Amino acid sequence: MTRTYDPFRDLASALVEGRRGPRSIAMDLYRDGDHYVLTADLPGIDPGSVDIDVDGQLLTIRAERTLAAGDGVKWLTREREAGTFLRQLSLGQGIDTEKISANYTNGVLSVTIPVSEKAKPRKIEISTDQPQPITV
Repeated sequence: MTRTYDPFRDLASALVEGRRGPRSIAMDLYRDGDHYVLTADLPGIDPGSVDIDVDGQLLTIRAERTLAAGDGVKWLTREREAGTFLRQLSLGQGIDTEKISANYTNGVLSVTIPVSEKAKPRKIEISTDQPQPITV
């Protein structure tokens, strides 16, 4: 199949490849009992560059990857992205933001997000105004 030359398509591809600004972080999120678990792939990221913060109900994960290259290096191929990686997640209500914890092992960040006590399921006792029968 022949392809016609389109300078705008080629320019758009070049702009995307050379983009600046934060890149997205691939993540999984699931609920396990009384907490949520977020796992994010951050291979090649120095754990010291990972920053997690909560502002109200907004959880932000930010990380920085730098690629070492000496002076005079001529790249043959460069597929690994360097720069800032960012992911934000709206936590909604029912989360205990004070007890969020994180662990970084083998390039995978795990964030544990506990459900608040108020949001956990509970039984409601039913009361009645009817007098209890008296047995003799």
